Amino acid sequence: MQFKYTKFAAILIASGIISLPITASANDSTELEELRNLVQELSQQVKVLARKGEIVEEDTAAAKKTTPVVKASASGFGLESADGKNSIKLGGLVQYDYRSFDSGANDVRNRSDARAGTLDAVTGFHDANDTWLARRLRPNIQGTLFGKYDYRFQEEFAGGSASVVDAYIDGRFDPAFKVRVGKYKPFVGLERLQAGGDIKFIERSYVSNNILPNRDQGISVYGDVLDSKLSYALGFNNGVVDGGNASTGSEFDSDKEYTARLFATPFKDETNALAGLGFGIAATYTNATAEKNLNFTDTTAADGTRNGLPSYVTNGQQTFFRYSSAAIADGKRLRVAPQAYYYNGPFGVIAEYARVSQEVSLAGGGSPAAGGAAATALGTAQTTTLAGSNKTLNNNAWQIAATYLLTGEDSSFKGVKPKNDFDFDKGGWGAWELALRYSELSVDSDTFKNQSGQLAGQTGADATPTLAQAYADPTFSAKKAKTWTAGVNWYLNSNAKIVLNYEQTAFEGGAGTGPAYNAVTGASNGYNASTNKVKDREDERALFARFQVAF
Repeated sequence: MQFKYTKFAAILIASGIISLPITASANDSTELEELRNLVQELSQQVKVLARKGEIVEEDTAAAKKTTPVVKASASGFGLESADGKNSIKLGGLVQYDYRSFDSGANDVRNRSDARAGTLDAVTGFHDANDTWLARRLRPNIQGTLFGKYDYRFQEEFAGGSASVVDAYIDGRFDPAFKVRVGKYKPFVGLERLQAGGDIKFIERSYVSNNILPNRDQGISVYGDVLDSKLSYALGFNNGVVDGGNASTGSEFDSDKEYTARLFATPFKDETNALAGLGFGIAATYTNATAEKNLNFTDTTAADGTRNGLPSYVTNGQQTFFRYSSAAIADGKRLRVAPQAYYYNGPFGVIAEYARVSQEVSLAGGGSPAAGGAAATALGTAQTTTLAGSNKTLNNNAWQIAATYLLTGEDSSFKGVKPKNDFDFDKGGWGAWELALRYSELSVDSDTFKNQSGQLAGQTGADATPTLAQAYADPTFSAKKAKTWTAGVNWYLNSNAKIVLNYEQTAFEGGAGTGPAYNAVTGASNGYNASTNKVKDREDERALFARFQVAF
C-alpha cells in the first residue's frame, strides 16, 4: 500500500518539474508558484494517505493476533485462538450395526427364564438375537489450553443410556514427560489403544474385550525417548475386572492397580522393510478383593457384579463363561501382555497375548444358622470365605490378525486414507481392505474343580456353595472359545466406512453332561471327548455389518 502511494507522489512531482520550463517560458511566475504549491499539497496528501494505509495494515496484523480462527474440515469443527495455544474441537463417532446369528446362544445355560431370545428347554440356552443396534454413538469435545494442556470429554449414547467414556486432561511438559489424569484407556493393551473408529474388525479380540482393562480412573506418566523410538507409560489406577470399564464414581476399597508398558519402534523413520515394526510388553498388578460387606450367596444377581470377577464374551458379545455366584476375587491379580505389530505397504499384522493370574475364593454366605457369617450390629451377614478355598487361577487369550489393502494404500495402526474417495461422478471407489483374524481364550481347568481337585457337582448356576463345588460349573460355562473372523472393509473416504465380518466360534464344554459324567471321579481336566463327560456348547456362527462415520 505504501509503495503505491509513494509511486503516485513521485509521478506528480515529476510532472510538476517537467512542466516548469513550459510555465517559465510563458513568463508566468504566479502560475509557476501556484503549481509548485499544488504539487507540495498533493505530495503531503499522498504521505497522509500512505500513513493511513500503514495504520490499516498494522491494525489488521494486530487483529490477526487476537481474532479466533474458525476451523471446519474432515477431522472436525472447532475454534482456535490466534496464537494456536487454546482450542476447542467438536467431533464424533457413529457406528450402526446389523448382527445376524445362524447359530449361537446369548448367555450361559439356564441363566434365566426371563431373558430375551428363544429358550431351548432341552439345552437350557437362549438363542442369540438377530438385531440392529447402535454400537457407538459418541460425540466428543477435545482441545488445548495454554498450548500445553490437552483435554478430552467423550460421551456414549448407545445402549439406551448416557455414560462418560473418556474424561481426562493431559499435561505435555516434554515429549519424554507427559501426565494424564482422569478416566481413560490405561496404557496396557495394543489393540485397545487403537481408536474405536480405526479398529480393523467390528469387535476387538478376546485379549482386549475379556482380559486387559478397557477404561479406568487414575493417573499415568508417559512419554517418548530415544528419538521417539521407545515409548513408556506408568499408571496408578482404581483397577477394573478383566475387560472392565470403570464408572466415574468412587471405588469401594483402597486397593489400587499399577500399570506399566514399554513399546519400541527401533526402525521408525528408516527406509527399509522393518520401518513399520513395533513390539513391547505391558503389565498390571493389584490386590483385588470383592466388596466384603455384600453376602454374595444371599444377595441379588445385581449385587453379584461386585464380586471382583469378570464374565467372558465371544467376539459377537455373547456371554459364554461366568463364575459361580459363590466365587469372589480374594487376592493378587497380575496381568502380562506381550504385543507387536508390523506394517509394510498395504500389508499389516497385529499380534497380542494376555495372561491374568487371579486369586479367588468361595464365599461362605448363608444365614448364621446355616454356617454363614455372623450378623453385624446392623444385621448384615458379612462375606466370609470357605477355609482352604483360596486358589490362583490363570486365564489367557491371544490373537493374530492380518490385513491387506487391495487398492494399494499404506496400512497403518491408525485409519486409512483412500487414494480416491468413493464418488460415482468421478469414478472413485474408495479403499478396499481384506482382514483375517484368529483369536482364542482359555479358562484355567482348576476353575471347574473344588479345592481337592475334583470336578464340580453343581446342579445350578446359583446353587448354595459347598466344598464339593467349584468356582464355575463346566456344564454351564465353556472352558475355551476359539474364533475365526474374516472381514472386508470399504473405506468410502477418510471419515466413512462399511465393514462386513463373518465370525465362527467353537467352544469346549458348557453344554451339560453326557451319560458318562461323574462329578467325583471325572477326568482331571474336566473334558474327556472319548467319554463325552461334558458336552461342548454349539458353535456360534454370525454375520455382522457396520456403517461408520467418524470425524
